[in-house]
Amino acid sequence: MFGREKKTSSPDSSSGKEPPFSNNYYDPDIARAAAAADNDDDLHHHFSPSRERRLLAKIDLRVIPVLSILYLLAFLDRTNIANASIFGLQSELRLQNTQYNTALTIFFVPYIVFEIPSNVLLKKLKPHLWLSVCMFGFGLVTICQGLVQNYSGLLATRFFLGLTETGMFPGSFYLIGMWYKRSEAQKRYSFFFGSTSLAGAFGGLLASAIGKMDGVQGYLGWRWIFILEGLLTCVVAFIFFFVIPDFPENAKWLTEEERQYVQVRLRKEQGRSAAERPIGFKDVVNVFKDYKIFVGGFMYFGLIVPAYSYAFFAPGIIQTYGYSRIQTQLYSVPPWAASFTFAMVIAYFSDKIKHRFAFTIMPICLAIAGFGILIVVHDNHHLQYGALFMVAMGVYSAMPVIVCWFNMNLGGHHRRAVGTAWQIGFGNIGGIIATYSFLPQDKADFYKPGYSICIAFICLSAASCLVYAASCIMQNRQREKAPRTLLTEFEKTELGDLNPEYRYLL
Repeated sequence: MFGREKKTSSPDSSSGKEPPFSNNYYDPDIARAAAAADNDDDLHHHFSPSRERRLLAKIDLRVIPVLSILYLLAFLDRTNIANASIFGLQSELRLQNTQYNTALTIFFVPYIVFEIPSNVLLKKLKPHLWLSVCMFGFGLVTICQGLVQNYSGLLATRFFLGLTETGMFPGSFYLIGMWYKRSEAQKRYSFFFGSTSLAGAFGGLLASAIGKMDGVQGYLGWRWIFILEGLLTCVVAFIFFFVIPDFPENAKWLTEEERQYVQVRLRKEQGRSAAERPIGFKDVVNVFKDYKIFVGGFMYFGLIVPAYSYAFFAPGIIQTYGYSRIQTQLYSVPPWAASFTFAMVIAYFSDKIKHRFAFTIMPICLAIAGFGILIVVHDNHHLQYGALFMVAMGVYSAMPVIVCWFNMNLGGHHRRAVGTAWQIGFGNIGGIIATYSFLPQDKADFYKPGYSICIAFICLSAASCLVYAASCIMQNRQREKAPRTLLTEFEKTELGDLNPEYRYLL
């Protein structure tokens, strides 16, 4: 039915069962695939190294800055509630006990649940449409957040903010992964992920300026933070409808030859992607038969707790060092800026030596040391402030390496779309834990419970990274020793990184 080779060459043929990747509506046309392979070789040799570098630069200028700005605004609208809290949000809305923490938590409910459906829609509707619509949505909700009058209104807007932002991070990571080879992806991923650090720095500077509008039109400063930042997002969303890049096979800003070459260079490294076939429920189920998918989720989950703890509570922690509201916003900027710089250094060396594992463990150790200082030192504000640098630099440098490592080891559109959304979705459950890690009553105890929780989850991430690295090494060795299995091009495509010829990057 599929034009395969004789079933005696298939790994499932001896049992007489249909292989798990069979599909009765997808015809791979193996004869055409074989001819295409010859064309791939011709096209690959036709592009000189200098021409490839120019093409890569062209892609870099179109893909990475646009997606980085998109996620910068998403993260800014997500975390600016921490800046708004400094300017009177809790007092005007009369929030009591853990109501502020609950408002932070409600964001993650739809954000987690709709990660995988969002990536499926991204592939179906095309990135420029889906991402720009979602972007306008969370900008509009952010504006509404500045107009709420009570706790219920704040909960409603935070819920819809999570719903509209759900596709931003996994969708962007998935899209970037379909443009770059594994050996060149880390710098791009880290620059993109660095937009979270830039958002933190930019948010602090912006909040310090907008906060001075306190009283304008009868609105306190915290309301203007939401209104103006949300308005900026809506304006940019209109522009981005025309500039957000689609997948390589649909990129109209490349020539036909360039589009083909981008796909060829990825096929040479990772095999075919099955981009032409829609993702079905069976594809989703098959992805979760691989235990490494769950390990990848825990790798990210462990770092989300300290990451969101820092994003949501760092301004409040800095304020306990005796700074005014404006000073607090300004002092929140340098750690974010340092984390972006350090993340790019880590990414450069990770790509240079084509290795990921060590570059997850080193930043993780730095973050653990920072939290350790915060637990034991309470009378030296300069040292405590320095420890915040260590936390931000460690956590926000390790996270993009973990996501890039896991994402780029997934082969094919289907496994990468589902696997990436799963890792981000499951990992963001840690955001719920983070929102309750630093409670108002813990301030008297110097937030020791919160710091301890962060250390515990960072250690979970480190252990998961170790398990994932060991799994990659073990499976690579098994495939090296295993006798060569004859598979059709269709079978290789459907298997993705489970193809016996595929090798995982450590």
